[in-house]
Amino acid sequence: MDIKHVFSINPLLPAYQAPRPQVREPATSLGWVEFPGGLVEIGHRGSVFAFDNETPRHKVWLEPFRLATRPISCGEYLDFIEAGGYQRPEFWLSDGWAMVRQEGWEAPLYWRCEEGEWSIFTLSGRSRLKPAEPVCHVSFYEADAFAKWAGKRLPSEAEWEIAAESLPVTGNFADCHTFHPRADSAAVPDDDKPGLRQMFGDVWEWTASPYIPYPRFRAAAGAVGEYNGKFMCNQMVLRGGAAVTPAGHVRATYRNFFPPSARWAFAGLRLAEDLA
Repeated sequence: MDIKHVFSINPLLPAYQAPRPQVREPATSLGWVEFPGGLVEIGHRGSVFAFDNETPRHKVWLEPFRLATRPISCGEYLDFIEAGGYQRPEFWLSDGWAMVRQEGWEAPLYWRCEEGEWSIFTLSGRSRLKPAEPVCHVSFYEADAFAKWAGKRLPSEAEWEIAAESLPVTGNFADCHTFHPRADSAAVPDDDKPGLRQMFGDVWEWTASPYIPYPRFRAAAGAVGEYNGKFMCNQMVLRGGAAVTPAGHVRATYRNFFPPSARWAFAGLRLAEDLA
């Protein structure tokens, strides 16, 4: 992520690697998977490695909800832009709208429109925007604004974890060496939960949950305790890993976190909705 950001502000726009051929295909239709909610448990359990912020395991009450089958695509996010999403304050949190005006945001980071043609900067150089790919490099503010515009919301981290806990941790990770989100049609299907796709890899998914300690959490003594505990303020949780994340680094319980204005991370979004 750091290399991409540094390359993007270099006027020569250098490429980290040669582009890989990708077939331009339409995005698959956006479906929904329903979950009954109830009293559930989240958080890491077992003896294998996990970071301290994934514990302790604890109970959470969830109302019935449904989750979109895939992340939002670039084409769907472009609809938000063309509908005036960046000029309509009613969709934005107050701090988010202030950032839009202060920073002059008009599209996700690395997007550019020239003569009506949209392109994005990638680790393989600048490329034409592919509508079917998951949208990437949006802040929490942008993800939340899109969800409001779409009449939906972002999932909580507990909802996301419950949806993902039985899925195999497979997908487009750094080990694939694409270093860029793939369209849904190119993703490895999540066969254990028909309908849910790309829960792991491609893009980190913003949740509606603030990064705070789980109940009974205690930061470890010494330097190791500073890694996660000291950041539990003014940040939001992301789940699932991205195209630049090592596959062995991700679990359903893994909690990533960034400030809500951060855009350099490989972050996108998946919609959620309450069930009546």
